[in-house]
Amino acid sequence: MKIVRLLEGLPPAAKAAGVVWLGLFALGLGFGVLTRTTGFDWWVAPVMSAVIFAGSAEFILVGLFAVATPLAVIAATAALVNSRHLFYGLSFPIHKLRGRGAKTYGVYALVDEAYVMATSPEGGAWSGRQLLWTQAGLHVSWVLGALTGSLAGPTLLSGLSGLDFVLTALFLILAVDAVDASRDAATATIAVVAGVIAHLIAPEAMLIVAISLFTVGILLRYAAKEGARSHA
Repeated sequence: MKIVRLLEGLPPAAKAAGVVWLGLFALGLGFGVLTRTTGFDWWVAPVMSAVIFAGSAEFILVGLFAVATPLAVIAATAALVNSRHLFYGLSFPIHKLRGRGAKTYGVYALVDEAYVMATSPEGGAWSGRQLLWTQAGLHVSWVLGALTGSLAGPTLLSGLSGLDFVLTALFLILAVDAVDASRDAATATIAVVAGVIAHLIAPEAMLIVAISLFTVGILLRYAAKEGARSHA
């Protein structure tokens, strides 16, 4: 019965996140191709994708592994790239996930795409089962994409252009959908300004700087609203 109840979340998750699953599969293709062309065996990409499941960090790690970078540098780089997840934990609806196993997997599979969808207006109505299946679908799509790209990449996909832009295009679509659904122009403006400033002052660490500036901007906006409400 528990399995039947859990499976109830699969159809809604597929309907809401199917396109994003497909996008992550395409991105996994690019990762598999990159791994093979860098000189690694076919199994490296799917194993990394299944165990690490960190998206952009995996692309970086492949390059670091290829040049035999010291382990301390690899660990520091991975920590810096994935430090944005500290911010994600502030608003990710983990309370919807029931049971220690589900919560543990929810934290482990908290990738960018899962966070964006789970914290969107539509995601606010998701059940815990739908949220869990959405994350599992992202995980499986990423692993299958990496496996396919690793096996077929050297012969069929090595000359295919545009795979490196899949992640950027995916997040652009998610951002446009989020703005269209919330109609919150102020938040979108703060995000754009934070991104531009981060690109100008710290292009090599743009992501963490942009997220930090965005968090500060949101907190200042909230404080201003509370101050105006108290004064009124």
